[in-house]
Amino acid sequence: MTLDMFIQHFFNALTLGSLYGLIAIGYTMVYGILRLINFAHGDIFMISAYFVFLGITVLNLPWIPAVFISIAATALLGVLTDRIAYRPLREAPRISALISAIGVSFFIENICLVLFTGVPKPMPRLEALVTVMEFGNIRILPLAIFVPVMTTILIAGLLWVLYKTPPGLAMRAISRDIETTRLMGVKVDRIIALTFAIGSALAAAAGIMWALRYPQIHPFMGVFPGFKAFIAAVLGGIGSVQGAMIGGLILGFMEIMIVAFFPGLSGYRDAFAFVLLILILLVKPTGLMGENMEDKI
Repeated sequence: MTLDMFIQHFFNALTLGSLYGLIAIGYTMVYGILRLINFAHGDIFMISAYFVFLGITVLNLPWIPAVFISIAATALLGVLTDRIAYRPLREAPRISALISAIGVSFFIENICLVLFTGVPKPMPRLEALVTVMEFGNIRILPLAIFVPVMTTILIAGLLWVLYKTPPGLAMRAISRDIETTRLMGVKVDRIIALTFAIGSALAAAAGIMWALRYPQIHPFMGVFPGFKAFIAAVLGGIGSVQGAMIGGLILGFMEIMIVAFFPGLSGYRDAFAFVLLILILLVKPTGLMGENMEDKI
């Protein structure tokens, strides 16, 4: 492989890994507080792209306002999901909330299938982000630089919220002991709703950037990215924001570089991710940066 090809694959891997990490953070935030795997998270990711599509094609909004409205609407959808599907089951066995999460996932997918049909829709794109830049023999989309930069900004903002603000302190306290935190006067349900809002907003940002990179949207576009992001969260240590990002980058680089160095294995690209999940569960179930916690499900 030439240096030019390596640089091109490097940026592709960095972009994919950044998107996986951004989606994985939503999984890890909800798990860190509720010990719940929110399997509807991939569908939250998907619906954000539809919100942009509707904003531009139906409401005739400019691209940037449509993006901000999509992120806000997706965050609200995350809060409603918690309010309707998860909050009533706070005191129920963990398996009940897990089944509810799967039900929410199927509901969102099928309601989108009814509303938008299964025919893929073209994602409107900003020309500035998809006009190829050439540096000698290297051809890179501005999107390959925009995605990692935007991901870094969003993660920095999230870490600031978690470690420098009262809601962030409350989130970290709830992740340790929800009952004691409630006794200290913290509005636990509000903080959990905020957690869902932030996680869903990050998933929306990832969904929009994913649709820019792969410009077709359909009701099942969130399934495999959601599975991959879950694997990234487990790999990095589910419950750790930094671990989710590291896991996403590792997974992204693994997928792109294996195919780059061994093109004959391209058909097994998705299989490698699931093999990695099995290995990490066998060797280090808490992940690279996870803490040893009792399984309470």
